[in-house]
Amino acid sequence: MRNTMWFEELDKKNLAEAGGKGANLGEMTKAGFPIPPGFVVTSGAYFKHLDANNLRNPIAAVLSSLDVNDSDKLDQASDKIKKLIMDGRMPDDIRNDVISGYKKLCDRAMKEVYVAVRSSATAEDLPTASFAGQQSTYLNIKSPENVVHAVKMCWASLFEPRAIFYRVQNNFEHMKVGLAAVVQQMIQSEKSGVMFTVDPLYEDPSLLAIEAGYGLGETVVSGQITPDTYRVDKNVFKIIDKSISKQTWMLVKLNDKNVHADIKDEMQDKQKISDSEILDLAKIGAKIESHYQFPQDIEWAIEKGNLYITQSRPITTLKESKEGKTESKELKEEKPMDISKAKVLLKGLGSSPGIGMGKVKVLMSAKEISKMEKGEILVTDMTTPDFVPAMKKSAAIITNTGGMTSHAAIVSRELGIPCIVGTSTATQILKTGQEVTVDGTHGMVYEGKIAVAEEKSEASGPKYVGGEAPITGTKIYVNLAEAELAGKVSKLPVDGVGLLRAEFMIADIGKHPRKMFEDKKQQEFIDRLADGLRKFAAAFYPRPVVYRATDFKTNEYRNLEGGEKYEPVEANPMMGYRGASRYIEEPEIFKMELLAIKKVREEFGLRNLWLMIPFVRRVGEMRAIKDIMRSVGLYQTRDFKLWIMVEVPSTVFLIDYFCKEGIDGISVGTNDLTQLILGIDRDNATLAKGFDERNEAVIRALKHVIETCNKYGVTTSLCGQAPSVYPEFAEKLVEFGITSMSVNPDAVERTRKIVDSAEKRIMLKRLAKIASHMKLTQEDDLRDIQEE
Repeated sequence: MRNTMWFEELDKKNLAEAGGKGANLGEMTKAGFPIPPGFVVTSGAYFKHLDANNLRNPIAAVLSSLDVNDSDKLDQASDKIKKLIMDGRMPDDIRNDVISGYKKLCDRAMKEVYVAVRSSATAEDLPTASFAGQQSTYLNIKSPENVVHAVKMCWASLFEPRAIFYRVQNNFEHMKVGLAAVVQQMIQSEKSGVMFTVDPLYEDPSLLAIEAGYGLGETVVSGQITPDTYRVDKNVFKIIDKSISKQTWMLVKLNDKNVHADIKDEMQDKQKISDSEILDLAKIGAKIESHYQFPQDIEWAIEKGNLYITQSRPITTLKESKEGKTESKELKEEKPMDISKAKVLLKGLGSSPGIGMGKVKVLMSAKEISKMEKGEILVTDMTTPDFVPAMKKSAAIITNTGGMTSHAAIVSRELGIPCIVGTSTATQILKTGQEVTVDGTHGMVYEGKIAVAEEKSEASGPKYVGGEAPITGTKIYVNLAEAELAGKVSKLPVDGVGLLRAEFMIADIGKHPRKMFEDKKQQEFIDRLADGLRKFAAAFYPRPVVYRATDFKTNEYRNLEGGEKYEPVEANPMMGYRGASRYIEEPEIFKMELLAIKKVREEFGLRNLWLMIPFVRRVGEMRAIKDIMRSVGLYQTRDFKLWIMVEVPSTVFLIDYFCKEGIDGISVGTNDLTQLILGIDRDNATLAKGFDERNEAVIRALKHVIETCNKYGVTTSLCGQAPSVYPEFAEKLVEFGITSMSVNPDAVERTRKIVDSAEKRIMLKRLAKIASHMKLTQEDDLRDIQEE
């Protein structure tokens, strides 16, 4: 085996010589991806070094009777072996080849270059084991002698305590694992990070996750900072989620040293890379995944506007929870504690799903891991591989820093343990001995123990008074307004709340929102509305709760304290100052409502709360409303949907434009839409007989809206009683392809039965049509045979 090999000479078949990292860099270089140049000091050179210095037997002797669970003895064994390797003389031929390779890199760049020297174990970066952070990396190494020394340090790092422990736990033989060293030209990145081509939290093949920070990428990979996180739908390359994190320092090269540099105040809270850079990265990531035909964990860097890939390896954690590990369960409102009343102690980035409950154990360094007891909650600043023995004992893990690619996140997912990273203050807020519940899916830490949902059999459907409720393809939602009914109604066979009315909650507050704003009581309004919303979201969690923003008409708002001062007298409030247009005219009032939603989702962790905008007349209104949402940090994501009410004929005619504008769903308000299409006041007793949702004009409008939305992938719903009263109306909606229907609580069970029957009738009609077509085809074939 040669001592050194250039990336251009390597591919994925060279795992034995170059290790996982080196083989992957060679493979990507050959495939034309933007890889900084470099070479690999092969594993053969490592074994040659051991043999030249007669080190195999002494190393084996140190390891032969070692108990890796004894931290002190593990550290002592590590120190002995590393000293043996570092004290050994590197064979001259290897030394000369390393120096020659470094000089060739310098010749290519026409200057003396800085390099990264990275460990690349021959059992590393396999689809079944991550070896996350087990060996060392050395950045910004310059000069031939320093490169030689860094290679020896990489060899020695194969026997770090964490690496020895990990190999024992994963049944790798110490002396059969070789170590290659990658010598790669440094990218002095202004921005860098990691990309998962399948989001490891959601494990959705269509979802790609990118983490980004300022400076060199080591801070992101090691979990020293909490990076930005962006999620991209890689089927259409659309950004669907952003989480922007504050970064106060970065790692940069200064005067030949890696130093912590402060970031300017105005840059700390900004998005680290632009939307176009996010999409460029996502497209390269998708190509790399396609090349390997396996989901990839990719490190990237941007220097002077140029994008580079510095590493790619298979994601090792996309698998089901192992038996005996913590299962991912959903929170619910039952004993031992109602989540709607549970106190949120802390929040961070959920990086390994599941629920963990137990007593906190705060460890300030890896030297304290012997204090960890089985079933405790490990709380620390950030984990390193030295923490692994303690991590394996924990019921859940919480860290101050880190992102989805930090050591804590990767190892937790591999172990199947719930984990939250990037909390900033966990070690200050949580105390040893304190009992907590950790929701690793949503990034929330609750005081005490709260209940987790029971496992549901796939065969069991929702229950109702008459027995087993039928399972329908069309979702059945419920309309609600009173918080006191939330717990009771949540036990009905419903798929969520399709219409949560704000008016009762606003009325309970009692004062006009504008008055509270002018009295500087905005926070009181936000808190009280959030408390009301929390009750609904907690009762139905994790089922969606679609909150319709306030839709008081001016005559109704006048009844609130202070209302007469602010509300105009309108001849026809039904078609007046209400809904979307009102939010745009008074954004400061609408923002109070949005901040209440944000509080419920972020502070209480109830991310099943969505938003619906009522009485939308023009496409431009939605554009303005989304701008207001963004100004308070509310963005459409995979778990925060933005719906509109379709109540106005203009919305029916322009529904394709609304879909293109970027809405997630619509709900037809049949009462307002029917009266505006037919020109009949629904409150006019004289004309009451003519008010009918089954009118052909209304049916045609519904058909157009539903079919157009289906074309654009926008969900459709209807909130009204007609489906529960008129079975033929429900059947029409199902036939058009409606996604859901939302009815009052007393009509839930009846509607589910009607929809079930409608779906079966439609299915039978289609089967009969297919059978008829097949019969005609067979008759035609028979005639052809007879004619022949």
